[in-house]
Amino acid sequence: MAKSAAEVMVETLAVSGVKRVYGLPGDSLNGITDAIRQHPELKWVHVRHEEVAAFAAGAEAHLTGDLTVCAGSCGPGNLHLINGLYDCHRSRVPVLAIAAQIPSAELGTGYFQETHPEMLFKDCSYYCELVSDPENLPRILGIAMRTAVAKRGVAVVVVPGDVFLGNCAAAASVLKLCDPASVFHPGQADLEAAAKILNGAGKVTILGGAGCAGAHKEVMAIAELLKAPVVHALRGKEFIEYDNPNDVGMTGLLGFSSGYYAMMNCDALLMLGTDFPYTQFFPEKAKILQVDVRAEQIGRRTHVDLGLIGTVKDTIAALMPLLKKKRDSDHLKTSVNHYKKARTGLDELAVGEPGKTPIHPQYVAKLVNELAAEDAVFTCDVGLPTVWASRYLRMNGKRRLLGSFVHGTMASALPQAIGAQAAYAGRQVVALAGDGGLAMLMGDLLTLRQMKLPVKIVVFNNGTLGFVELEMKAAGFLDFGTALDNPSFAEIATACGFLGLRVEKPEDLEGALRQAFAYDGPALLDVVVNRQELSMPPTIEFKQATGFGLYIMKAVMNGRGDEVIDLAKTNLFR
Repeated sequence: MAKSAAEVMVETLAVSGVKRVYGLPGDSLNGITDAIRQHPELKWVHVRHEEVAAFAAGAEAHLTGDLTVCAGSCGPGNLHLINGLYDCHRSRVPVLAIAAQIPSAELGTGYFQETHPEMLFKDCSYYCELVSDPENLPRILGIAMRTAVAKRGVAVVVVPGDVFLGNCAAAASVLKLCDPASVFHPGQADLEAAAKILNGAGKVTILGGAGCAGAHKEVMAIAELLKAPVVHALRGKEFIEYDNPNDVGMTGLLGFSSGYYAMMNCDALLMLGTDFPYTQFFPEKAKILQVDVRAEQIGRRTHVDLGLIGTVKDTIAALMPLLKKKRDSDHLKTSVNHYKKARTGLDELAVGEPGKTPIHPQYVAKLVNELAAEDAVFTCDVGLPTVWASRYLRMNGKRRLLGSFVHGTMASALPQAIGAQAAYAGRQVVALAGDGGLAMLMGDLLTLRQMKLPVKIVVFNNGTLGFVELEMKAAGFLDFGTALDNPSFAEIATACGFLGLRVEKPEDLEGALRQAFAYDGPALLDVVVNRQELSMPPTIEFKQATGFGLYIMKAVMNGRGDEVIDLAKTNLFR
């Protein structure tokens, strides 16, 4: 007996290892949702906004490395997926998006809710095709799934609602590719050229990124051999920071002065699996070697003296026998000492003096780090929550950290936490949310209730779009349009049916965090934090300094001198 195309699709996803489909139902998706309803091994995760579905699928893919799926109905439904899919694609996680379409007979007529997904999703996918015949669905689906896995990105299958319901004679089959267990490193000539540069350099620094996943042992070994301080980009934090005696922190806009120092004072910079974007933080005079599995990324951020195409793990293994062990460790010692001072300075900001309000956000992040589980999964909103997460959450090889670190969109923490908790039911998931980010997709608090997901949300409630406000000040503008008139997020959480707590005093914070983390169900902790807290980059450019001075002058002249006083009290007189 022939099955519907939707049934074949669902069976194919299930036998290929997909566990969940994140989405919001609609009439053009009826075929697929009904097929999921009847399938015992595939679960429908009902979110309240399709953007959340894409983010949640991306989070699961990030944590598991496996293909995940999201779905949206025709027109506005699948259009809502686009921001989350951009984030998935730029974060290089394998996600399949099912974009339902209007009835096939109406295509091209300007029909109700008609859009053209093949055009809309082209820029945020490696593959995006329309299925016009039920019998062709298995073939298109197979290409899409293999593309998403092989290229580590998004693939989109566009299916009219009537095509889902049409008969398909093909049987379901396993279509997902396994990652190849091959060795991938540069040829001998390139390895010898790299060794010549590194052996001849007096001071070597390593900059590692997300491409160091699975290569912690190798990175530590080459760092020890070269006596090299190890700087990490944000996406490399969870793979590089732990068990690392050569760790000198991050660089970049969110980083430490020690990371900046280690890079600017080296003779050779070894870049490992990173596409670190900020050109102003690269050394101008050092020899630069870049290792990346994607050849197109080599040299697109800074000048590169030698590009090495291969995985970090395999390239280091092939390179190390050619390297001479360095005896002079002065560069490493100086950089590590610099990091210790920078770390001490940051830790001194993370204090909560009883009775002194508003609460420092650094103190919140520090306590979250101390009280969270050893294998916790953290998600963080873009902006200041990412700053505090990058500086105060410590990775240990078991913890994970997710955020919109490349696409840089607001409102990712809650949706990614949904995907993380759905994938790991028994694991602690903590979302560090900004008040602006949470408000943007706050409707999906109801998803936590409906799906019974015990996510813990810590809201940094400073009453403003904090990072945007800081950017305005640094550029010399008076902040405008950034203030947020927030309700009590704790009361909203309580109304949603889970634990809601509000903290306004530092002495109450630890107890509230412990209560939230111990609660058997979803919990939200609304923490009122200081609006005027500065998160300074490791180096201040002249235009930033002059811009900030211009802001202060404008603030005083426009009758906002009290803000300048509060700013000084917060950041100078602790």
